[in-house]
Amino acid sequence: IVSKVWVSNYGEGKTYDSIKQSLELLGVDQIDLMLLHQAYNDYHAAWRDMERAYKDGLVRAIGVSNFNPTRLLDICTFAGVAPMVNQVETHVFWQQHYAHENMENLGVAHMAWGPFAEGANNFFQNPLLSEIGEKYGKSVGQVALRYLLDLGVIVIPKSTHKERMEENFDVFNFQLSDEDKAKIAELDCDRSICYDHRDVQLIGGLLNLVKGQIAAQA
Repeated sequence: IVSKVWVSNYGEGKTYDSIKQSLELLGVDQIDLMLLHQAYNDYHAAWRDMERAYKDGLVRAIGVSNFNPTRLLDICTFAGVAPMVNQVETHVFWQQHYAHENMENLGVAHMAWGPFAEGANNFFQNPLLSEIGEKYGKSVGQVALRYLLDLGVIVIPKSTHKERMEENFDVFNFQLSDEDKAKIAELDCDRSICYDHRDVQLIGGLLNLVKGQIAAQA
């Protein structure tokens, strides 16, 4: 089980209570991985609660989500227990090489959200991925997942369909050639195409929403 603490629930004591509530709602005694959703509001106070939950055995591992390289460096520098995972938008159109190198240097595992790019850029009809997939008898999605795994990225593709879930697991019985990888590497636009956390207008709306949620809780 992977779960997240939403930004409006950041704050010493408040984050710990949010984690306990997640356990109750999920009906479990322990969550495998708990993440802070984004690097806004008082995420250092929230992280202290994450460390507490980890030490108390409520969660098996703790990490963050959508932390850019400098924010990740910030929290790793001052944390008692450094994040074990950083989940960021990662797919063939944004391969996150700089962020990945930073995570490796900090000893943080790189997890992808949106490994299928949320279907953007006609992902599932991409001619290159389709061509490579035909060579191995694999789908576009399977080729993309295999590529990310070869980069050392953890992938957790989302699906509600059993057959798609089975397809997503079936990526360990083939290997992409160096030529295939070089071609896929050229798809990298080095920017977000799903939800850009560096977009001031986009994030401004999010933070106003969070501010309203905090006010409603007061």
